[in-house]
Amino acid sequence: MTEHFEVHTRDAAARRGELRLADPLGTPALVDDVLADAGSRWHEPREVPEGDPASLTVLPHRSLPPGTEPPVAAAFAPDVPDVDYPSAAVVSPATAGNHGTDAYVLAGATGYVGHAEAFVDALLAVKDAIPADAALYLPGVATPENAATLAYAGGDLLDEKRARARGLEGVYLTTDGEAFLEDLAELPCACEACRTPAESFTREDCADHNATVLRAEMARVRHRIGEGRLRDYVEGQARHEAWLTATMRRLDDQYGYLEERTPVFRRNELLAATDDTLRRVEIQRFADRVTSRYRRRLDAPLVVVPCSARKPYSDSRSHRQFTDAIAYRGHVVSMSSPIGVVPNELETTYPAQHYDSVVTGRWTETEIEFVASVLARYLERADYERHVAHVPPEGYREVCERAADRTGIDFEYTVADHPTTDASLAALDDALAGQDSYRMSAREQATVRAIADVQFGDGAGDQVFGPDAETTGRYPKLRVRDAGGDQLATMVAQYGTLSLTLAGARAWRDSDAPTKTVRIDGFVPIGSVLAPGVLDADETIRPGDEVVVEGPAAFAVGRAACHGEAMVESTRGMDDIELGVPGPLLDALPEEDATAAADMERAVEGYNERLARLLEAADDDGDAAADVLDLIEDFEARRERFDAFVPELRAWGQSPVFALAWRNLYADLIAQLYDHDWLADRLDRERNARLVEDGIRLGDR
Repeated sequence: MTEHFEVHTRDAAARRGELRLADPLGTPALVDDVLADAGSRWHEPREVPEGDPASLTVLPHRSLPPGTEPPVAAAFAPDVPDVDYPSAAVVSPATAGNHGTDAYVLAGATGYVGHAEAFVDALLAVKDAIPADAALYLPGVATPENAATLAYAGGDLLDEKRARARGLEGVYLTTDGEAFLEDLAELPCACEACRTPAESFTREDCADHNATVLRAEMARVRHRIGEGRLRDYVEGQARHEAWLTATMRRLDDQYGYLEERTPVFRRNELLAATDDTLRRVEIQRFADRVTSRYRRRLDAPLVVVPCSARKPYSDSRSHRQFTDAIAYRGHVVSMSSPIGVVPNELETTYPAQHYDSVVTGRWTETEIEFVASVLARYLERADYERHVAHVPPEGYREVCERAADRTGIDFEYTVADHPTTDASLAALDDALAGQDSYRMSAREQATVRAIADVQFGDGAGDQVFGPDAETTGRYPKLRVRDAGGDQLATMVAQYGTLSLTLAGARAWRDSDAPTKTVRIDGFVPIGSVLAPGVLDADETIRPGDEVVVEGPAAFAVGRAACHGEAMVESTRGMDDIELGVPGPLLDALPEEDATAAADMERAVEGYNERLARLLEAADDDGDAAADVLDLIEDFEARRERFDAFVPELRAWGQSPVFALAWRNLYADLIAQLYDHDWLADRLDRERNARLVEDGIRLGDR
């Protein structure tokens, strides 16, 4: 049972958490200062130490090199004692299991450096065997260059050993590589160790520099995980060394490992800057669901159109022109790299409106092949009678031609030069002449049902809502009601998902669609259900999924904070809330005026006191979220006020630096609150509840 490690935030396999020592340590972290090694039993017997709440104690062990045969490893593996202080057990892929410790140390980790296949195989074997809420320590391997990739793979604890050793060998490390000291004409760093003149810079100074840069990189990694954007960073960072690129790609090949840990939606933008982006879970999952779950319900010819820079696509100028020409006589499907194909009903569904790509006007072979394969699978399932392609010749046309060759269909092409010229739009109009149009209400019905298909499973849109459900509201903030007028779901426009009411959850449970269920003990939950209260959870549950919560005394609906396996195996709940002034913001303030920094610190201290009072007074997490949302709306108003000051100050010839700093502070405070998964879920629901007639409520069984 993990008592001294707690996961707070997940970003696929990477995690931000807390090693709960006397002085808690935020993870991913370097543990040199808090590690107590009880020693190896190879040389002499070792007694079980008394332990220290201020340290993570590595229990007596026998470390084995990579490649040791399982029978040999099992024969020499010592018994792991049961202790009540923060502890770690040394394990290999052959000896890993639930030993009741808070952390697990990968034996012989240094032997995997430079060998991507062996590293990924060993890491996955250990991660699969140890509890989901235990920390993984990778000793002696971290450098500023590889730390992000190690965290992305699932490492929680690292150390300075390798970085310092390389420094003592005369190797100067940076986040993008290394250099021998004698090759450096100047020191490319401003850390305290590098303030020494280059000619008197010693190997001891080099070791201090390497450790300092590694610590800074760890802070950057924690921040990226909190933002949900570590993968974006790793795609660039892994390029600096071949084995890191290979490690990232081999992890991509382990789709199941990453997919079950990757949220079904994120608040941040997905950056598509390399062909490796096409291998991301978010991209592959969307393509898979569009081609295996989505059902076409609009009886109209297919009209393939190019994507747009603006999202959702229908808000762009080009797509408004396409809409005018099509006039509800065709089913619009947008084609995009890296997303693949996006039926009009799913244009808001993550990641279709949450990505940005590098636009050069040229498609790579990898992009063409990926999108063509997705389009071909889509065409085989959707079964249109006619296929119109209103796409430009560059890239898009080749995609359509490859898909047509594979499926045996024929496209009618309507673009001679550019999709938005008068001639092209007229040709599109002519291609659909005589075709009956469908009503806006039909598209809205198709939209909510299509989202249900993708979110809950193939055919769920019809199985959950039945034939008589109606939509109300205005797109994209649609509501679904049954024949009796009871609200079943609300479309969350920000993510293109459905948020179920209690009635909707019952309809889901009672339908033939596969229900994602969390089973709890015999209590009525008030607010969030924390891990200790979970008895069982479906393995198909992913972070962010809508789930039904059932127990002997309660029936509820909520959103998953982690994947199903982690729900069952975890033994702790989520974190408390404390706001802080970001260090980079303080560093950017003018040095000659220290009052602004002090004012910010005092303001945040006051907000923390206010938060503490709100949370203490709240009856449950729902009430807490409502109160916190009031605070967020106050922050938003203040942010907008300071933002409005910026052009006014510039117009008067005054510096807006302090207005910008306060504006950025309030934006960051809002982000800090949303970094807490248990709260972010409630905040989204509370915002939604203020826009619709009734929100989600817990109810008796």
